Amino acid sequence: MAELGALGQTQAENGGLGRVEAKTGSLGGIQRYCLSCFPHALPSCRFWRSSAQLLVTPTPCHAKTNVMFLKTHKTASSTVLNILFRFTEKYNLTIALPADQRFHLGYPKRFMTSFVEKFQTKGQNYNIMCNHLRFNPSEVHKVMPGNTFYFSILRNPIFLLESSYVYYKNVAPAFSSSKDVNEYLASPLKYYREEDYTKNIYAKNNMWFDFGYDNNAEDNENYTQEVLKEIEQNFHLILIADYFDESMILLKHTLCWDLDDVIYFKLNSRSNDTVQTLTPESKERIKTWCSLDWNLYLHFNRSFWRRIEETIGLEELEKEVNHLRMRQKELMETCLLGQEAVVKTHIKDKTLLPFQSGDANILGYNIRPDLNNETLKNCQKMIVPELQYMSYLYSLQHPHKKRKPLDLPLPWSSSLEKTRVPSQN
Repeated sequence: MAELGALGQTQAENGGLGRVEAKTGSLGGIQRYCLSCFPHALPSCRFWRSSAQLLVTPTPCHAKTNVMFLKTHKTASSTVLNILFRFTEKYNLTIALPADQRFHLGYPKRFMTSFVEKFQTKGQNYNIMCNHLRFNPSEVHKVMPGNTFYFSILRNPIFLLESSYVYYKNVAPAFSSSKDVNEYLASPLKYYREEDYTKNIYAKNNMWFDFGYDNNAEDNENYTQEVLKEIEQNFHLILIADYFDESMILLKHTLCWDLDDVIYFKLNSRSNDTVQTLTPESKERIKTWCSLDWNLYLHFNRSFWRRIEETIGLEELEKEVNHLRMRQKELMETCLLGQEAVVKTHIKDKTLLPFQSGDANILGYNIRPDLNNETLKNCQKMIVPELQYMSYLYSLQHPHKKRKPLDLPLPWSSSLEKTRVPSQN
């Protein structure tokens, strides 16, 4: 697939209160147009549309509802996952979820259709696919419709490797056998063993691996350029986690989605005291040790900004990013006690406790106690960790199947049965 131009028209400010209504369009998407929204009409409307000036499309366009997101590791992808889960539920879409008791779509194995729950009976009836998998285009195409929009997200490998080191400290042998990230990078071959292939994927070129390629391959120009060209053909859009707000605006334009469809609270982030400081030498070594990831990132960082300049423009981008941040601040004031993330020991509702891994202290949120039921439910869905949310969607879509093994009821559905937490994310 060649890169597509933005599907949405230039966004315009809508004075006063306004919301975007949605209906099914003839192309299988959602046709959007502006209607007034009166505060006394719908509680959900009051939550999603208050005093902020939101951006709406001035002319009808068809929102993409068939979407495949390649969820890479330690790239803010859990936040994107929450956006897609909420979109799925909001518009009553179907989602390709891991089969049986799995939490990933077969990762780190290359994706196969058998990893999807009920694929044999549903065929290509899924709208959304976004759980962790190792990309295998021929198999993914069997699951998703022909007009599916494919996108993913990348992160600067320097910051990604440090994050992976802390998060997967007890998973990757190359990490667990070294004292800290700088010691590991000073002599990576001392700790990294290719025979520990499936466990050490986080320790070298992890993004390259997630896209389906050999993370231990030799970095030569012909091979690298061939892979980059193939990724461009397989994906319509590659976002950049280091410019997350800008990425959400570009995604909104490209999919013809509403601003509230891409609004978010940061999920699966960690406390600053678990961040290890990289030496200047370590930063340079990452560029060499993870050279495939480094080339991948440089290539798509350039195409990301080129895409923005061609479709939105930097001046309009700045305006829309400011709108997104204003809306985010407004919802944080509405939803969150203290209006910020807290460490795991300070999370009051244990149903909202995120999975903890390695040496990382994964942050979570506390909900304000004075919210009405509708607002409470909407706020909870913005902060619920991915394993809990995925388990909830699984129980909705496959009510006759055994629930996913989580030791937590859902915050808005306490009657659901409890099972145990998985040993690793």
